[in-house]
Amino acid sequence: MTRFRPCIDLHDGQVKQIVGGTLTDSAEGPKENFVSDRQPAWFAELYRDAQLTGGHVIQLGAGNSAAAREALSAWPGGMQIGGGINITNAAEWLEAGASEVIVTSWLFDQDGRFREDRLRELAKEVGRENIVVDLSCRSTKQAGEAGWTVAMNRWQTLTNLDITSATLETLAEWCGEYLIHAADVEGLCQGIDGDLVELLGGWAGIPMTYAGGVAGMEDLQLVQEKSGGHLDVTVGSALDIFGGSGVTFEELLAWNQRSPETP
Repeated sequence: MTRFRPCIDLHDGQVKQIVGGTLTDSAEGPKENFVSDRQPAWFAELYRDAQLTGGHVIQLGAGNSAAAREALSAWPGGMQIGGGINITNAAEWLEAGASEVIVTSWLFDQDGRFREDRLRELAKEVGRENIVVDLSCRSTKQAGEAGWTVAMNRWQTLTNLDITSATLETLAEWCGEYLIHAADVEGLCQGIDGDLVELLGGWAGIPMTYAGGVAGMEDLQLVQEKSGGHLDVTVGSALDIFGGSGVTFEELLAWNQRSPETP
């Protein structure tokens, strides 16, 4: 059954919602949908009090370590941590209160080639069950055929790793969960990538969380239907606590509390 998972996205030490495809180092900076005047701990405490498990804190670039630690300290063991995770700091973040570490760019070399040996090493270092592999991707549709390729470096660099059932099956040996942002629709509040959700739900080997494009409660229902309930979902820019008008936090709590028989 699809459930809502919370998030805290950090940029320059602040809680923000950013249009995914604009997260670059250019002079004008990324396009921001929302910048909070609340501290990261406020959001972590909100999720803790609501007993929303399996959420994540993402560091979007440098300068977010202190803010991330603040969020984790507010709910030790309650949220995953991602952004800049590698084999030298993964254990440290787990000790700082992260439930799991989310790893992305470190799994690739500078040219975007996947390094499976690094994932194996990390699993041996901290345990497969403590690793979430981030397979956030961009559409690489060709000749009318849908396709997605994992993107690293804040979703700006395409790698050589495509999102397929075979990829999901292979990497699942070395991690306990997947996180997948659909970067092309992230932050736009114009609907989910239904084809990607369907592909992911069709595999359903280990827990997975989808993020990107949710505009209203109907999109949660779509994720439920297209994934067969095998995919959880994160809501960002559309959510009222992030300045959105499409979904309220109370609606999402009610969604999670529904019975398995509820359509």
